[in-house]
Amino acid sequence: MALALYDTLSRGKQRFEPIDPGKVRLYVCGPTVYDYAHIGNARPVVVFDVLYRLLRHLYGEGAVRYVRNITDVDDKIIEAARASGEPIEAVTEHYTKVFHDDMAALGALPPDVEPRATGHIAEMIAMIERLIEKGHAYAAEGHVLFSVATMPDYGRLSRHGRDELVAGARVEIAPYKRDPADFVLWKPSDADQPGWASPWGRGRPGWHLECSAMSKKHLGETFDIHGGGQDLIFPHHENEIAQSTCAHGKPFVGLWMHNGYVTVGGEKMSKSLGNFHTVHDLLEHAPGEAIRLSLLAAQYRQPLDFSLDGLDRARAALDRLYTALSGARDVAPTDDIAGAEPVVDALSDDLNTPKALAEMHALAGTLNRSESATERARAKAGLLFAGGLMGLIQKDPDVWRRNPVNFRDRVETGEPTIVETLVAERSRARSEKNFAEADRIRDELMSTHNVVVEDRPDGSSEWRRA
Repeated sequence: MALALYDTLSRGKQRFEPIDPGKVRLYVCGPTVYDYAHIGNARPVVVFDVLYRLLRHLYGEGAVRYVRNITDVDDKIIEAARASGEPIEAVTEHYTKVFHDDMAALGALPPDVEPRATGHIAEMIAMIERLIEKGHAYAAEGHVLFSVATMPDYGRLSRHGRDELVAGARVEIAPYKRDPADFVLWKPSDADQPGWASPWGRGRPGWHLECSAMSKKHLGETFDIHGGGQDLIFPHHENEIAQSTCAHGKPFVGLWMHNGYVTVGGEKMSKSLGNFHTVHDLLEHAPGEAIRLSLLAAQYRQPLDFSLDGLDRARAALDRLYTALSGARDVAPTDDIAGAEPVVDALSDDLNTPKALAEMHALAGTLNRSESATERARAKAGLLFAGGLMGLIQKDPDVWRRNPVNFRDRVETGEPTIVETLVAERSRARSEKNFAEADRIRDELMSTHNVVVEDRPDGSSEWRRA
């Protein structure tokens, strides 16, 4: 099945045809490193990690170049440093490392290139000079602004007209602007703010300019796919298009992809509402793979309502997949990955991850039920390959199934799946008269989970917290 992806610009699904099949180029907007990443920030990382894996499968690992930036100069960073009393560099280094660690725990592969904004100031200044030379930008009171009036189709991505954008107060009104819709490319810096020398005085770049300059340097003036969260369509991606197309006089991106919003309990995440979840905090209680699966449970363009129940369901789903692999320890997977074709087809249909997950469970069912050694070997090969595409079931099954980290068990919002799994294993061991294993699991339940198992005369068991 040919790869088909939804293009935000054309508002339709289209067959993906790279500019150069031997060099597929993908850019995704990365984090602004001033705080911990929340699950809304994690969704695009996980979504586009699946796309990256799929592209490498379809075109070859060496044929894909994935760029995801780090924004390390921004007003939010300045404020965070001021509030903490730490130097800006200390803030950005700390949160960059935390971001890397947290995303690695979610199974996200590192991008091929991870440029930092502060390492591309010269490229940004050069792009501004080119825009001024072409009549698309102007200097005013230490600022340089993009002149929206010089681009007739500005607003095409977001489908907002200029007057609508201004009327909706989505732009900063300032006396030095020729037009209220004009946006900043460069702004002056005070003595206590980060800044660089430029033809317009000491200052720093606008956020939108950063991605235009970094993508151009590492992927060229035109590239295949630009991704990010739906919240970036306007103004960030709209302004990227304006800057890049006007600077270079050619199309900027072949296809635009945006993932949907993440809500909690149907509401936007807010610390004041108590529904704000950072990846860093969740990893204290839940395996990263469970968080990853919960973010893939809905098709990427749809809104995702994150919940603790959903996270626990993700853990239970992984338990089933790992249990199937654990029960097939004696099965050597074949080199034939045809069993994974339904998963590849699902992902090739605009990253239909819910369908891909269903196909993985079908493979696990075949692995559990089939009496044919050949069929089981093919199913195992297909399941393992599909797991590689999805970034799931990447651990040793036996290590996973004895993992004491379980979200419900730690926050006490219901019955812990890992406990139920271990109790079932112990019952099976007793029925097989493997009393040594049954005793070992009983001891593990008590020492790790503070759970007491009581055996009934009829052979069944009950468990309770000690």
